[in-house]
Amino acid sequence: MISVTRDDFDLNAELDRVRRPDMGGLVTFLGVVRNDGGLEAMELEAYEEVAVKELETIRDEAFSRFPIGAVTVIHRIGRLRVGENILLIIVGAGHRKEAFDACEYILERIKQSVPIWKKEIGKDGERWVPGESSGGDA
Repeated sequence: MISVTRDDFDLNAELDRVRRPDMGGLVTFLGVVRNDGGLEAMELEAYEEVAVKELETIRDEAFSRFPIGAVTVIHRIGRLRVGENILLIIVGAGHRKEAFDACEYILERIKQSVPIWKKEIGKDGERWVPGESSGGDA
């Protein structure tokens, strides 16, 4: 599943969608908005159609590079407060190493190429974070 959405997600429900008897490793990355020196919220904007297509391309690249069986990527947009979920990546594989490697690959590619931008909102004002996609490590 690939999604760019304003809605939060249910981690357990997403894991259940990916889980299969032939997968010995389900690696999950959950990116959340962190309080980084007075940050109160974050505004995430996307060119949604292009972002989804790029996420699909990254998923396909991961399938061609790693022996994995499933990939889910859900990226939220909109105004998110500290502690709220931004990004979920789940990779299922027969073994943990392949799942970890693919998950890291997907995360780094998202940060490089998906058109999702973030504005940090704090007590001292707002600022767009230049030159990076959100990547979920806000």
